Amino acid sequence: MERRGLSRKPKPKLYSPSGRGGEVEIVGAQPITARDLYHHLIGASWWNVIGVISLAFILVNLIFAVVYVLTDGIAGARPGSFSDAFFFSVQTMGTIGYGIMSPKNFAGNVLVTLESLAGLVGLAVATGLVFAKFSRPRARVIFSRVAVIAPRDGVPMLMFRMANERANYIAEAQLSVVLLRTETTLEGETLRKIHDLHLVRSRSPTFVLSWTALHPLTRESPLHGVTPESLKGTDCEVVVTLTGIDQTLSQTIHARHSYVAEEVVFNARFADMISILPDGKRRVDYARFHEVVPLDPAKASAAAGG
Repeated sequence: MERRGLSRKPKPKLYSPSGRGGEVEIVGAQPITARDLYHHLIGASWWNVIGVISLAFILVNLIFAVVYVLTDGIAGARPGSFSDAFFFSVQTMGTIGYGIMSPKNFAGNVLVTLESLAGLVGLAVATGLVFAKFSRPRARVIFSRVAVIAPRDGVPMLMFRMANERANYIAEAQLSVVLLRTETTLEGETLRKIHDLHLVRSRSPTFVLSWTALHPLTRESPLHGVTPESLKGTDCEVVVTLTGIDQTLSQTIHARHSYVAEEVVFNARFADMISILPDGKRRVDYARFHEVVPLDPAKASAAAGG
């Protein structure tokens, strides 16, 4: 899509970074500027960050090499040699100084001064960026691939589960679940509405192993009486947001996931993944984390009748 002369790919829909819930094309917004570069690089992959730093390093040295050649400002370099000028620029920016080449005239000394300053600023920026990415807390929380709808204590429930892969404490874990659904108002206006899905328990003081979230499909629930067909017909998406404090880093961490209609399984439950060993210890089998087990006909009827 075009944004004031910039060609950009469509951005994924809000709350759906994977794009599974569809994509939204944004037009008319302000163009991305250099102020957004730092924010973009913080969220980019390590390979992209290393690539940008390397590219910037090479480009700056190429520019200085061209000026060194034009001013003939390097003593000990071959006349008109661009490669000598480039590697002299690298030595200057890296404060290496092997002693073979040196500034030749006033213009060369001015360029060395400017390049030293550019190298100092560039090193500070690159160091800050790498440190910010390295020290940024990341939640190693996994979500079940599907959500299920099944009875629990006689009440139909929407359920999904999470696990903390680091096996340390996530203190004061807070879970927020909302439903995004396409609806039509009485005036005939079609819009995307957000409904809160209240949970049986939305807070865990110490989230360590696994956590199964439960939303009762009572009459107050936006999903009351839902069917597979009605889910798909309204383009539903269940969005889950988890926040908490990492015990090791003492910093706030975030995790987010979403379930579209095709990822909600009716009349099934999650397979048991926690068992008790003969010595009394608990065993957590993450190989069964995503497994679901179909309900027997009697329980399936109970779920449909709820």
